[in-house]
Amino acid sequence: MTIEQEIREYLSQRTTEGTFQPGSKLPTERQMVEQFAAPRSAVRRALESLERDGVVIRHVGRGTFLTEAAVAASGGAPADTSPAEIMQARMVLEPQVSAVAAREATRADLDRIGQYLEAGGRSHDFEGFESWDGKLHRAIAEAAHNGLILNMYDVLNAGRALPIWGTRKRRAFSLERRSCYHDEHVAIVDALRDRDPDSAQSAMRTHLIHVSDNLLGPS
Repeated sequence: MTIEQEIREYLSQRTTEGTFQPGSKLPTERQMVEQFAAPRSAVRRALESLERDGVVIRHVGRGTFLTEAAVAASGGAPADTSPAEIMQARMVLEPQVSAVAAREATRADLDRIGQYLEAGGRSHDFEGFESWDGKLHRAIAEAAHNGLILNMYDVLNAGRALPIWGTRKRRAFSLERRSCYHDEHVAIVDALRDRDPDSAQSAMRTHLIHVSDNLLGPS
């Protein structure tokens, strides 16, 4: 995922959850450099692209602000979507996407997925692990190389930004579960690297069942 894509996803999540409204002032370039661990030149180019697309407006000496058009265009899960609905949708979509990714992923895709896996494995706090978890799952969706699938995934993924989802995830977080999730991520990525669609699909389903059980209780 490029820096521009990360910033777009960040803005979409914040508008979906209501943190950002039309006219909201965005973090400064320096803050974004730290937040996204990116060179300042890359952040500046991303913001220039967002400004050309009408997503943000920049005022010299005042900062960068979100536009009406950006908020109106931000789709995603309805605000009243429940964690149970999110998990049901994930169970329908993500195992199948993993099977497609096992067939279609390029070497660059697998390298990026591996980097996110390793970074998640080094993260022991909730915020860090949740961030890399989100990047890993989206990178798998990207590796399917199907624009329609990715759009569907992004609508679903917006539900992860809803406050009720974050609250449930935080309450369910523990180092033991983080370790378990990481091991399950390893199994998914190993199946992708082996070009094994059935194993990738099965590993993703197993992982999501455990996530659902931890968030909602065993079904």
